[in-house]
Amino acid sequence: MSELHVVATIPVMPEAVDQVRGALADLVTATRAEEGCLAYDLYESAAAPGTFVTVERWTDQAALDAHMTQPHVAAAFAAADGALSGEVAIHPLRPVDQA
Repeated sequence: MSELHVVATIPVMPEAVDQVRGALADLVTATRAEEGCLAYDLYESAAAPGTFVTVERWTDQAALDAHMTQPHVAAAFAAADGALSGEVAIHPLRPVDQA
C-alpha cells in the first residue's frame, strides 16, 4: 500500500490562538514519535491568521486511524474545545494523474 498524505485545517478564534498553538505544538512532538508517522508539520496560514494547517504523511490508513485514537490527539481536541471558529477539516489526499 502507498503512503497516505493528509492535510488538516483548524480554524481558531483570535483570542484563543496562543492557547491552541501551544497544544498543537505538543501534538506535533508526540505525533512525530508514532509508529507509521513519516512526517507531521504544523503551519499557520499567512492568508488567514489563526487557521492552523497540518501537513502529514503516514505509512497507510491504519497508521492514521491509530493516530486518531492516541491520548495526545484527544488532549489537542480538548484544548481546542470552545476555541474553534469553524469545523476542523481533515483531508486525506489522492494523487491526480498528470498524463
